[in-house]
Amino acid sequence: MEGKVALSGAAGSIGAVLRDALRRRGWKLRSADLRQLQPRGADEDVCHGDLRDSNVVDALLRDADVLVHLAGTSVERPLDEIIENNLRALVSVYEGARRHGTRRIVFASSNHAIGMHPSRGGPRLRLDCDFRPDGFYGLSKMWGEGIARMYWDKHGIESICLRIGTCAPRPTEFRHLSTWLGHDDLVQLVECCLRARDIGFLVAWGVSGNDRSYWDNAQAARLGYRPSQNAEAFAAEILARPNPLDPVAQDYQGGAFVTLDYTPLEERKRRAL
Repeated sequence: MEGKVALSGAAGSIGAVLRDALRRRGWKLRSADLRQLQPRGADEDVCHGDLRDSNVVDALLRDADVLVHLAGTSVERPLDEIIENNLRALVSVYEGARRHGTRRIVFASSNHAIGMHPSRGGPRLRLDCDFRPDGFYGLSKMWGEGIARMYWDKHGIESICLRIGTCAPRPTEFRHLSTWLGHDDLVQLVECCLRARDIGFLVAWGVSGNDRSYWDNAQAARLGYRPSQNAEAFAAEILARPNPLDPVAQDYQGGAFVTLDYTPLEERKRRAL
């Protein structure tokens, strides 16, 4: 794909990394966020507003070949907020893609769609594992992958859903040894998503090549993704410090998201009596 790339959520932590890196690599961008942005050069134009508004979506997707969709609520929040920002806005984006003939959407899904899987014991999770969301946020990403699948099957809009782990400059705690996605690998993975041909619908783990990864990312090879970073390079430093997660969070892949509004086993047993 050689045309313009639309980037939603461009002011967020991941969006800011991609905004600079993709421009440096020669991609023409239209960057968008709820906050007003200033273009950073002749190779970028900007827009802003709420993606539930079809006029904002039209401004974002006009003449764009592909959308990297990062916008939305990215933490656990009350259900009403999740519905508006992660569900209604996502449908609005896909409907906009239908109107404008956008060929592909790279959708920022999340490891929290499967966060209730155990973190220890057993083989690495494959992409056909059961959805086990660890909260309303993870549930919205499960739903988002379903929307992406439906719009490919019914309308021919390609989607690549990236179940992003912990995207950060470096891993800083024990869980990150399994979930880390380094910035170099993030940029490589997204560029692979932009360049890949005839994808249709695909899900991949957004993770670096970590020795302790929870996930089998063989599917990403179809994109040409070859991670160059590995959290194990930081293991000695991390293992010398206490694990900051509580015992429940340590037991599940979703980490601290799991313990938000979590019913302890003792209380469940009392209810069953």
